[in-house]
Amino acid sequence: MILKSGLKFMIPASLAVFTMIVGCKHDPFLVPENPIVVVPDDSCDEDTVYFKNDILPLIVSNCATSGCHDQSSAQEGVVLVDYASIITTGEIKPGNPDGSELYEAITEDDPEKRMPPSPNAGLSVEQIQKIRTWIQQGALDNSCNSGCDTTNVTFSQQVWPTIQTNCTGCHSGANPGAGILLTDYQTVVDAATSGRLYGSVAHLSGYSPMPKNTSKLDDCRIAAIRIWIENNTPND
Repeated sequence: MILKSGLKFMIPASLAVFTMIVGCKHDPFLVPENPIVVVPDDSCDEDTVYFKNDILPLIVSNCATSGCHDQSSAQEGVVLVDYASIITTGEIKPGNPDGSELYEAITEDDPEKRMPPSPNAGLSVEQIQKIRTWIQQGALDNSCNSGCDTTNVTFSQQVWPTIQTNCTGCHSGANPGAGILLTDYQTVVDAATSGRLYGSVAHLSGYSPMPKNTSKLDDCRIAAIRIWIENNTPND
């Protein structure tokens, strides 16, 4: 169940328990009266791939997972949790994607050698191209305020890009994390209506905080997910 905020009265314990038990799909949220608008700054360039915006969440979601390349597992000595570890253990050669071990692993033709390993889904063509472009552009530890607007939230423009970049890597393939798939509109709706999606990204008590092994999503993107659910998860 997704918790409400801003209530100005106390709820009896028995009623609270009852509400948690029977609360169903689309339990109402309190949508902020003043939607969040984060205006992009002048440093953003649509032709530039930014490490902290685009690459880090993509690699952490798909590679820095338990049993693979998180800090504790470190398969084959490879740790992919931050800029320093990705550059060093991923053997990134700035300006030369074809000479970089990480890029070679994600584009490997042999399914036994390709990363992420089977039965996990491989990266999409678009995701691979982002990593290639980032390396070609110097593999910089850069970031950009790309903006976020919750005045008109849609699945295609705000919710799905956030899920795809930060969550799909762990929640896809034959053995998705916690058995939860987040690979398309319907699977995202299933997670949303169960309360797990918002509960996890908002780090609410009783839910496993997501994304794993990296920082919490910013407030604006969390609010966008919350508003989309409050609006009955439209496929727009």
